[in-house]
Amino acid sequence: MNPIFEFFFGQYDTYSNTDIALEIIAVIFGFLSVWFSKLNKIWVFPTGMISTAIFVYLLVKWELLGDMMINAYYFIMSIYGWYIWTLKVDDTHVTPITRTTVKEKQISGFIFIATLLFVYAVYNTFDKWTSWVAYVDTITTAIFFVGMWLMARRKIENWIFWIVGDVISVPLYFYKGFTFTSFQYLGFTIIAIFGYLAWKKHLNKSVTLTQTV
Repeated sequence: MNPIFEFFFGQYDTYSNTDIALEIIAVIFGFLSVWFSKLNKIWVFPTGMISTAIFVYLLVKWELLGDMMINAYYFIMSIYGWYIWTLKVDDTHVTPITRTTVKEKQISGFIFIATLLFVYAVYNTFDKWTSWVAYVDTITTAIFFVGMWLMARRKIENWIFWIVGDVISVPLYFYKGFTFTSFQYLGFTIIAIFGYLAWKKHLNKSVTLTQTV
């Protein structure tokens, strides 16, 4: 076998074809979800729900509790976000892109700390503090929990959390042996950067229009 191919994909020798196919499908729908988020389209949620549902199944099977909780939370928050994004603020406009308020920043801090404590308790309960990966998992879980909540609220700052979490996840998933998922997070990082720029442009345009009215 080609040594480069072996380096990237050798770990899949022990996986079933079904699990490999499911991971690839989840990655594809994950990309679609982030892309629709960049475009500010409601399809971010149904595509994301398909991806996260598959990952929940796989991660339970692979005994990666932190990652499983992230995806289960994504699925639940996608339902919430779907509702918020379609909620009309008046007769013609749905919830717009905005910046976080002071209260939302405080809630974000609470979600981050609460998630750290919750994941810590879960890892303790199931005796999963077996390597440094568990500690990184705890941090990325907290980062992504905040990012998902802010995205569901249509707050531009959600992209900052996605970018930070994605950058950490690229080497983390590769180390875990999930090459396709590692590539997914690399793609997520790039899309998240452009997503932030696109939302910022949209937000600035909205502010300009408001000031001229």
